[in-house]
Amino acid sequence: MDPKSNNLNDFLEESVLLDESQYQQGFEDGYKDGLVSGKEEGRDVGLSAGFQVGEELGFYQGCIHVWNSVMQIDPDAFTSRVRKNIAQLKTLVDGFPFMEPENENVQELMENIRLKFRVVCANLRVRLEYEGQFSTLSKDAEDM
Repeated sequence: MDPKSNNLNDFLEESVLLDESQYQQGFEDGYKDGLVSGKEEGRDVGLSAGFQVGEELGFYQGCIHVWNSVMQIDPDAFTSRVRKNIAQLKTLVDGFPFMEPENENVQELMENIRLKFRVVCANLRVRLEYEGQFSTLSKDAEDM
């Protein structure tokens, strides 16, 4: 065997091994960084989404409190149908699984709450809707 070709093979093999080890090291570093940044981003997204859900549920809870206060002052202010729908809305809002972040029914529950809220508003013949903090802020900025 020619000693020059053996040296060339050794050189190429070392280059390939060096390339593979650098690739593997880069992959491991990137994976570790991705875990850290993924957790941070996930926490930020979760905090934002949780705040928005809480804000919306707070809006509905506030409306329920106002309507219940009206009923305490004047029990005949609303029809029995409206009172029943308000009670159902309260049950839905009170039953929201705040402490179960991985509950798969959260979207369906929110849709049921929104639907029941629209039913109450339609029965009361009022136009109320939750607009959210961000859309309210953008409307205020346009007015200025």
